[in-house]
Amino acid sequence: MKRITFPRVISFIVIAILLVFLISPNAKGWLSQQLMKIGLFKPDLTQMHTAEPSAESVASRPARSVFFKDGEGNRIDAANLDGKVVFINFWATWCPPCIAEMPSIDKLYDRCRDNENIVFIMADVDSQYEQSVQFMENKNLSLPVHMPAGEIPGDWLGGAIPTTVILDKKGAIAARHEGMADYSRKEIVDFIQGLIDE
Repeated sequence: MKRITFPRVISFIVIAILLVFLISPNAKGWLSQQLMKIGLFKPDLTQMHTAEPSAESVASRPARSVFFKDGEGNRIDAANLDGKVVFINFWATWCPPCIAEMPSIDKLYDRCRDNENIVFIMADVDSQYEQSVQFMENKNLSLPVHMPAGEIPGDWLGGAIPTTVILDKKGAIAARHEGMADYSRKEIVDFIQGLIDE
């Protein structure tokens, strides 16, 4: 019979912790949040925003309607939000990077909540409205939950979540970021305020 030694106990604990991080989306989300707090995972908005609209950004204007809906079935048409900055986040409750960035988006939402010139659309790509609302409640988040209600353009949502798209007041993509990011940073608030002031 092998003796239990201190190094074996430590090895067992390390393996157990690694398994938790591999299996649990919440644990992965927590670890990612800690990495964001030290300054990792911030989107570089200067590379995503151009003063002169490119052919790609003009093509991304919602000339065709792009619909989202809330739990009561109320539809939001991105084409009818002209004159407002629109922050759209595509996410799912099972996605660790989505879980990690949610508190930072909630902080941004709280800062902008009373500004009628910005609309937040938190689009659950699984369209599990009740589950998503429960997720928000469990995490003490005040973000509004929406679901896609039709086809989402490929230049808005490729194949990865989380993906965040910020539309300017004309409906063109001002910023698009795939992967998690810390949206509570001052430069994000300043970026959005700059779009509002344009």
